[in-house]
Amino acid sequence: MPQLSPYRRLFRLPGARAFTAGNLIARLPMGMFSISAVVMIAGSRGSYALAGAVTATGLAATALVAPWIARLVDRHGQARVALPATVIAVLGSLSLLLCVRQDAPDWTLFASYTATSTTPNTGGMSRARWAHLLAGDPKALHTANSFEQAADELCFMLGPVLAAFLCGTFFPEAGTLVGAVLLLTGMVLFTTRRATEPPVRAHIPGKAPLRAAGMPPLLAVCLAMGAVFGATEVVTLAFADAQGRQSAAGVVLALQAAGSCGAGLLYGTLKPAGPAAARLPWCVAAMATLLALPLLAATLTGSLLALAVALLVAGMATAPTMVTTMTLVQERTPEGRLNEGMTLAVTGLLGGIACGSAIGGWTVEHLSPEAGYVVPVTAASVALMLSLPRASNRFTIVTTHH
Repeated sequence: MPQLSPYRRLFRLPGARAFTAGNLIARLPMGMFSISAVVMIAGSRGSYALAGAVTATGLAATALVAPWIARLVDRHGQARVALPATVIAVLGSLSLLLCVRQDAPDWTLFASYTATSTTPNTGGMSRARWAHLLAGDPKALHTANSFEQAADELCFMLGPVLAAFLCGTFFPEAGTLVGAVLLLTGMVLFTTRRATEPPVRAHIPGKAPLRAAGMPPLLAVCLAMGAVFGATEVVTLAFADAQGRQSAAGVVLALQAAGSCGAGLLYGTLKPAGPAAARLPWCVAAMATLLALPLLAATLTGSLLALAVALLVAGMATAPTMVTTMTLVQERTPEGRLNEGMTLAVTGLLGGIACGSAIGGWTVEHLSPEAGYVVPVTAASVALMLSLPRASNRFTIVTTHH
């Protein structure tokens, strides 16, 4: 009998395909909402500054609200918390759509988009289910985490493309409307699959994930890696725009996500060598090294095609790094608070994306798009220094004393 691939063995588990399908439907809108809001608001109000301010406010609100929602999920269960939280987020999206449509005051746009911050961490809940189903099988859990990272990349690759298509082909609000329907439908399908839901513990450990040993330096690494992603996106948009080919920027960034997605699936078939804490610096080092390729392509050739190839190759280090990071988050989070721990990691990434976008935009405006690629290289180098064991130990000691 031929040996099954790691992924086929994974999805032979009872209920795995059902909860994964629902989760993927709910996760796809994560790559749609931001660009849909920008297109909808900028098209109606004629202001990209307003559109950017609204989406930035939503991002800041998410950073504050998401860990709280995740804590409630850990305490009361996915079905009891995630579905009501999703309904609030969907109502926020529909409110934004109506406020734009009815030309309501600007403050209503901020209030509506802030309500979407209750959207649960769909990827985190799926990883929590895998951790529950595969307890005691680190190799299978590695494969599951690799699949989840590839799914993240796929959703953030397809989401903006689908949003742009819907908004451009039908009407400006179409991306937000379809995204809201997909989010609610997927979450209903996901949360009704109760057989695979992690059981709610009678007693939740009092120690918060943020204070767990090894977590603060890991979250600092997430912050630096988020800066890599945020800066790369903004700088690539500026580079393409400088060549009069802004429409091609989405395809170039999609190639980077495709490289990460493919590498993530391949990484999941390999047996992890050594503990995750020892693997992380090597993964981040590979990421920092490969990010030099877009910098060289931009400065030496000035070619968008060469940049696209460089980003495709550079993206291949992203998924292994993120998979290893999430594995460490799972290992270091106190038992019973896994959703909160993983949501803190995502919050760190979002904060880094916001910082990276701002620094990348400043560099492009005051220097050049080519020079902007120094920012992700620098951010990756900072992540590498933070991931080294000696630096992590020092960081832990400092945060503990404070």
